[in-house]
Amino acid sequence: MYLFLKRVIDILIAIIALILLSPILIPCSFILLFTGEKEVFYLQKRVGFKNKLFNIWKFATMQKNSPNIGTGDITLRNDPRVTAIGSFLRRSKINELPQIINVLNGTMSIVGPRPLMPVSFKNYSPDIQEKIYNVKPGMTGIGSLIFRDEEALVSAQKGDPLTFYKNYIFPFKAEVEMWYQKNASILTDIKIIFLTAWSIIFPKNKLTNTFFKDLPVRNF
Repeated sequence: MYLFLKRVIDILIAIIALILLSPILIPCSFILLFTGEKEVFYLQKRVGFKNKLFNIWKFATMQKNSPNIGTGDITLRNDPRVTAIGSFLRRSKINELPQIINVLNGTMSIVGPRPLMPVSFKNYSPDIQEKIYNVKPGMTGIGSLIFRDEEALVSAQKGDPLTFYKNYIFPFKAEVEMWYQKNASILTDIKIIFLTAWSIIFPKNKLTNTFFKDLPVRNF
């Protein structure tokens, strides 16, 4: 019953979001069409439900061939590969909105673990690789809330960002996503959706741990 209701809610929210966000989506599409790399959407292979690959939809925010340049799939604050308009879209999270298409076609949910590129997915332990996508990946999720400041966090490290990512961020993301699977419910999803919207307005709020008091503790 939970999975059926989750899918119904996904479709309803996605349709409503497309309608309400069209005043943002349409102008952004035209701006991208005539600026930067002159590409509106960026489709990229990600690991999805049951570890099957799918194309994720995003607004194009980076230079072409960016995954093969610099830090690869890890984006830093003030990353030179990000276009001028792309920087704004990434900070505001507007670049993620085209994933509504993924929700409608069933490859993603509103709430779930973020889908990773195959090269990043390999940084999880084999045990986590088997489990983390037993649920559909999501536009937002508990990991997204906790690591909303991810680019700034990684950029602040003095050492190799790839090493920091592998040794600290990936293991903790695995912990919180396993927590989500154990606590998945319509109420949990509603709380995460509310907190996501709240964090867009108040990005420095501390409500996540107030709503979910038994979350794993981040110590870095």
